Amino acid sequence: MTFMEIITGLKTFFEKLMSFMHLDTWVIQVFVIVFLALLLSFIAKRVLIRLREAARKTRSNWDDAVFESLRSPLSLFIWVLGFALAANVVGKETDAAIFSAVPTLRTVGVIFCIAWFLFKFIYNVEENIINSKREADPSYDRTTADAIAKLLRVSVVITAFLVALQSLGYSISGVLAFGGIGGIAVGFAARDLLANFFGGLMIYLDRPFSVGDWIRSPDRDIEGTVEVIGWRLTVIRTFDKRPLYLPNSIFNTIAVENPSRMSNRRIYETIGIRYADAAKMAVIVNDVKQMLQSHEEIDTDKTLIVNFNKFAASSLDFFIYAYTKTTDWVKYHEVKQDVLLRIIGIIEGQGAECAFPTSTVHIPEGVRVEQN
Repeated sequence: MTFMEIITGLKTFFEKLMSFMHLDTWVIQVFVIVFLALLLSFIAKRVLIRLREAARKTRSNWDDAVFESLRSPLSLFIWVLGFALAANVVGKETDAAIFSAVPTLRTVGVIFCIAWFLFKFIYNVEENIINSKREADPSYDRTTADAIAKLLRVSVVITAFLVALQSLGYSISGVLAFGGIGGIAVGFAARDLLANFFGGLMIYLDRPFSVGDWIRSPDRDIEGTVEVIGWRLTVIRTFDKRPLYLPNSIFNTIAVENPSRMSNRRIYETIGIRYADAAKMAVIVNDVKQMLQSHEEIDTDKTLIVNFNKFAASSLDFFIYAYTKTTDWVKYHEVKQDVLLRIIGIIEGQGAECAFPTSTVHIPEGVRVEQN
C-alpha cells in the first residue's frame, strides 16, 4: 500500500466519522447531558454528606437540618433539570408534539422538589428541637412543637398544590372561589370532621394534657395514658393496656382531670380507737401529728391536720390529712403504708387498741337468765 493510498483511506474514514457525528450529534448531546446529571448528582451527595457531618458539630439545630433535608430533593432537582434539557434537545431534533409539555412538567417537578425539601426541613427541625430540649429537660412537652410543625407542613402542601395548578394553566382565583362556595357544602357534610379538627386545635392551644399524661374524665368512663394527639383522634392507652380512640370533639363537652400534673398526693384517713382508751386520745393525736411533721416523705409546707373529730358507734375517731412529696403512684402507696404502720405503733405504744365494730347488751337488774 502506497503512502497516497493510506492518506486517501484516512481521509475517507474521517469524512465518514464527521458525517456520522453530524447526523447524530443530538444523540451525543443527550448522552452528555445525562452523564453530567449523573455526575452532578453524585458530587452533590458527597458534598452534602461532608457538610452534614460538619454541621452536626455545631450547636445550631438549623444547619444540619438543611443539609439532611437537601440530599434527596437536590438529587431529584438535578435529574429533573437534566431530563428536561435532554428532552428539549430531542424535541428540537424530532419536532414531536409531546415534547411541548416539557417546560410545564419541568416547572411542576421543580415545585415538587422545593416542597419536598421544605417538608423534610420542617420535620428535621422539629425532631432536632425536641431531642435537644429533652436532653436538657426529660419532662419537655412536645405538644406545641408537634402542632406548629403539622400546621407548617399542611401550609407547604397546600401552597405547592396551588402553585402547581397555576403552572398547569389553571386559575388559582377560580379554584379559591370554587373552594369558598364548595366549602359551605363540605362544611355541612363534614361538620363532625371539622369539629374534630378544631377540637384537636383547641387541645394544642389550651394544652389541658399532652402526650404521656395520665388523664381521666368524671363525666365518661375514660382513664389512661395519652399516646397520640392527632387532628381527628386522640389515642389513650387504658390501664388494662387497651387502646381507646376518642374523637377530639368530645373534649369540648366533657370535664378532664389531669392527675399527671398534680403537685402532691393526699393521705386522708380516719382511724378509730376504743371508747375505753378515751383518756389516751389527746396523747395519740399529738404523737401522730409529730410523726407526720418529722416524716421525710410528708410535705409540711402543705396542709397537715390530725384531730379527734367523731364519736362513732363503736369507736372514737380521729383523722389525718396530709400530702406526700411524691406524686408517683407506686411510691405514694409505700409512703402511705409506712404512715399507717407508724400510727398503729403509736396507738399500741400508748397501751390503746384500734376499735372494731362491737355491740354491748345491758341487762336490767332483776332479770334472771336461766340456763337449761
